[in-house]
Amino acid sequence: MKKVYAAITAIEAWYPPDILTNADLEKMVDTTDKWIVSRTGIKERRILRGPDKGTSELAVPAVKKLLEKTGTSPKEIDMVICTTVTPDMFFPSTANIISDKVGITNAFSFDMAAACSGFVYMLAVASKFIETGSAKKIICIGADKMSSITDYTDRSTCPLFGDAAGAVLLEPSTEFGIMDHILRTDGSGRHHLYMKAGGSQRPASHETVDAHEHFIFQEGQTVFKMAVSKMADVSVEMMEKHQIPADKVWLVPHQANLRIITAVAKRMGLDPKRVMINIQKYGNTTTATIPLVIYEYEKKLRKGDPLILSSFGGGFTWGSVYLTWAYDPE
Repeated sequence: MKKVYAAITAIEAWYPPDILTNADLEKMVDTTDKWIVSRTGIKERRILRGPDKGTSELAVPAVKKLLEKTGTSPKEIDMVICTTVTPDMFFPSTANIISDKVGITNAFSFDMAAACSGFVYMLAVASKFIETGSAKKIICIGADKMSSITDYTDRSTCPLFGDAAGAVLLEPSTEFGIMDHILRTDGSGRHHLYMKAGGSQRPASHETVDAHEHFIFQEGQTVFKMAVSKMADVSVEMMEKHQIPADKVWLVPHQANLRIITAVAKRMGLDPKRVMINIQKYGNTTTATIPLVIYEYEKKLRKGDPLILSSFGGGFTWGSVYLTWAYDPE
């Protein structure tokens, strides 16, 4: 009997129409376009505006497009996972809310939280359900409304983040799909990248709101050094383990910082043309960066192409997924 793999058989994404440019940020905080671009590579980001709009509002259009693209009925879906650090609410899960909004009624759904590494963690988890035959069609969603936890008075973090969602359909294949994964955690990183208040340890109060404790906090230099080191380590390890030629592989890095992406690609010995990059247009959309950048490069991919997905996020969490692409462009 042939081994069964979990293959990405379709991908879609959605981002809001409103653009926040570096020029806009110059009017809000003490920063400049030159400073932002030189340190991050980001020129603009998308922002979900309007009252009562949570992360599910980003994800639903992506999932609807995915179902329409593949001619899949919502009732055919066996499982929905959403990875996010900005859920609509603590409970029910955002995956439950998305399922309801798109009419998925025969599936079980849940959220995962691994910060910016959420998408690679989620693919590894979902693949096991496909491989064991427990599920035939799984929708995996990376979505974050990062503007909801960004302090636009903090010049060190507000240029970094944007809002978006990406979704993939996983189905069984005996030829292509998720071949391997390397996932890691160093819990001591929790002191360097986190949101201080809002959880059970420090519930919301006037004090926490006044102190701006419901926003992202990060020690930029520490996070930068760790991200370069760890993303490069697992990417190189994966490439060497499976003897993937540098001129064949696509690197799909988490879009956190252009300097990090460049450093990882250099360590792997890759031509820049083999690296998927769109950070300049969207910034760091956390769990959505990887599916969003694959979506934009979809037409360049060919059946059988090897991809190494690599990410690093709060926790600290990091990891890589090696997959072979399952279809040619339409």
